[in-house]
Amino acid sequence: MIRTIALIDVNNFYVSCERAFNPRLKHQPVVVLSNNDGCVISRSNEAKALGIKMGEPWFRCQAIAKQYGIQALSSNYALYADMSNRVMAILADFSPQQEVYSIDECFLDLTGFEKKDLLVYGKSMRERILKWTGLPVCVGMGSTKTQAKLANNIAKKNIKFNSICNLYKVVDEEKNHLFRAMEVGEVWGVGRRLTLKLKAHGINTVLDLKQANPTYLRREFGVVMEKTVHELNGTLCIELEEVTPPRKQILSSRSFGYSVRDYQSLAASITLYMSRAAEKLRSQGSLANLIQVYIRTSPFKLDQAQYSNSMTIPLATPSDDTRQLVKVALLALKEIYRPRYNYAKAGVSLSDIIPKSSIQFDFFASPENSSRSTALMTIMDKINVKMGRESIKLASEGFDRPWQMKQGSKSPNYTTSWKDILSAQA
Repeated sequence: MIRTIALIDVNNFYVSCERAFNPRLKHQPVVVLSNNDGCVISRSNEAKALGIKMGEPWFRCQAIAKQYGIQALSSNYALYADMSNRVMAILADFSPQQEVYSIDECFLDLTGFEKKDLLVYGKSMRERILKWTGLPVCVGMGSTKTQAKLANNIAKKNIKFNSICNLYKVVDEEKNHLFRAMEVGEVWGVGRRLTLKLKAHGINTVLDLKQANPTYLRREFGVVMEKTVHELNGTLCIELEEVTPPRKQILSSRSFGYSVRDYQSLAASITLYMSRAAEKLRSQGSLANLIQVYIRTSPFKLDQAQYSNSMTIPLATPSDDTRQLVKVALLALKEIYRPRYNYAKAGVSLSDIIPKSSIQFDFFASPENSSRSTALMTIMDKINVKMGRESIKLASEGFDRPWQMKQGSKSPNYTTSWKDILSAQA
């Protein structure tokens, strides 16, 4: 049976989410900024046409923004996550096999759907998502995940495909023409470093890579590159992951909106970040064995004293209990904290993560304490899901957060907060 893989990608996702609830932004140059309104992380097509680069610091764009009236919005992660969940739920109706690849992309296995006109089927996906969420998407189809990613790229950049490209329907001559016009760095998994190395071997375009010798590339670059070449030629080497594998490391960190000097504020931020990390740990049914805490000043403020440090502490018994993880994290913070510095960022990480089902308890550990901990964390998570995040939290997290990140132009939480729901008047 011929395999057919589709990749559905929301166009300019963060900007499109903002436009779905604010029609005044349509056809206007718009960007969405990263934490603390630092860098550009999403751009409308109009902003791209003005030369705004992805990842560009916003302070460098002030002149062009003023000249062309570019509107900059702070990141609204609650809105983006909810809109992503809605899109993925819609797409799940189109295939029983789905891999959510990122917040704005997912793969669908359409093998066995050949009796349908797949271009029409892709159009129905686009129309339903646009009608139900207001978000525009592109659909790419091929016999492998790598081909599907390229097809999606082609659909996005070539008007003639009307946002849907099925490589099965593209004749070889035209396909080679399209691949010849695409730089090799546009292939899924080929980053900047690999692009430079491939170009040093005379492989400059997608077509060059497709026609390269996979055995030779395996010797030079490894088995992943060999699989990429096979995938470009239509041999499926990378299957869909219908179940997201558990994370092997969980990170939680933020840059502060304002400099922090006192220990209490740092402790509050570490408690918050560890609480978030612990929630993710429990959601995947895992336990952590190692905790790392780090703090640092701003490397960009060279006129100020510089300091950065981190500390890793192994746990006597693996845990997912927020109270225990925070307790150890604050012990680490006390060791590395130094007064009189202007701290710009703090963070935590959980590693050496294992499945909860495979835990081997300490001989002297109390099973009763373990069951109580599990019950308490379960109730805590359920309340926070139902009543809103941080409805129940540790006291050391505090209530006043002058250090929280800057979001000077954040839109309302249209879909996740009762007070922000839009109202319409006749």
